[in-house]
Amino acid sequence: MDLNKIKEQVLSYTSYIKELTIIIQNGYPFALVTPDFEALKRAKIINIEEEIRWYAIELYNMKADEQEKIKGYEILTTPILKTEDEPNDEIYTVLKLYVSTLSTNEIFPSSHLELDLGLDSLNYVELFVFIQESFGVKIDEAIFSNIMSMESLYMYIKNRSLHVKNFQFRWEDILAQNIDEKLVYSPFIMTLYKTFLYPIFKLYFRLEVKGRENILSSTCIIAPSHQSMLDGFLIESILPYKILKKSFFLAYKQVFGTTLLEPISRNGQTILIDANENLKHTMQYCALPIKSGNNLVIFPEGARTRDGELLEFRPYFAMLSKTFDVPIVPVMIDGSYEALKAGKLFPRPKKIKVVFLKPIYPNGLNYNEITALVRESIERELKQKSVMN
Repeated sequence: MDLNKIKEQVLSYTSYIKELTIIIQNGYPFALVTPDFEALKRAKIINIEEEIRWYAIELYNMKADEQEKIKGYEILTTPILKTEDEPNDEIYTVLKLYVSTLSTNEIFPSSHLELDLGLDSLNYVELFVFIQESFGVKIDEAIFSNIMSMESLYMYIKNRSLHVKNFQFRWEDILAQNIDEKLVYSPFIMTLYKTFLYPIFKLYFRLEVKGRENILSSTCIIAPSHQSMLDGFLIESILPYKILKKSFFLAYKQVFGTTLLEPISRNGQTILIDANENLKHTMQYCALPIKSGNNLVIFPEGARTRDGELLEFRPYFAMLSKTFDVPIVPVMIDGSYEALKAGKLFPRPKKIKVVFLKPIYPNGLNYNEITALVRESIERELKQKSVMN
């Protein structure tokens, strides 16, 4: 196995890796990645691990032979400051205390807020609002992309702080705020999509659907597993007309905002998001369907699987469920990965099965518990399918 060749191929997909070492671990390539933080700052990218995983490592894996696929990676950070002496003032103490509510990892001045402490987009919105309310300092994604260590963030706040106040973050308050965007309903187009797609999927993919009785007529979040580009269209084709007309689909602007797919999303009750900008506004926009008594179809994995296995579920859908007290309908999609793997343009006639599972209600549960229950529900159904096969 030519490890240097693998390194060169991975680097050919991205300009955001400064150093890359490929080693063998458990018989497969393993990547040690040092990001190019200056390039990431210039691009205003704050979801660094996602950028490196999906747009470098997984792009390489899509074309690599099985034995040469990168099965694991570690992203290395370089401390911005040489000292780990903590600032001894009220601002740093208040900031660190709040960050400790977002991360279970030990916090140092040099800690990178994403790569060392594990903060995600949901946490970023909470942190931005906390900083503005507690210190009177406005911060956004463009600014944050340049100050993603504890020490740099503290210095930015210290140099601009107007006050130090106690503030308690509540998603209910954030999502209750009014925004300019309005939902664009396309009931006629949605009906056409369903009428056209369902018989094609039924014939070409031998589509099998179970659990229709679990589709709620009341407002809910529909949370499918994500195996391929077909998945949103599959859900669209299966939902009853009455339910479909009041359902909105969450999708990434980088994919469905392209020239080819933008006309479909514009007329398909789709909410396009970008994970690196306007996060607070984006989350308020995504909440509009639920606030308006409609449904939201959201893929908790946030990305398509590259190997057929479930990815980690992100908690945003659980936060919406908890905040608005609406149930989640988990959906198992199986077979669409084999029908249209990532990187392929034309689907193969593989059998696809879609199962709507029993709704999960947020009563008395926290975000992590809701997220785990939804994932376990889908995973359990997938395992039952494997046993039957």
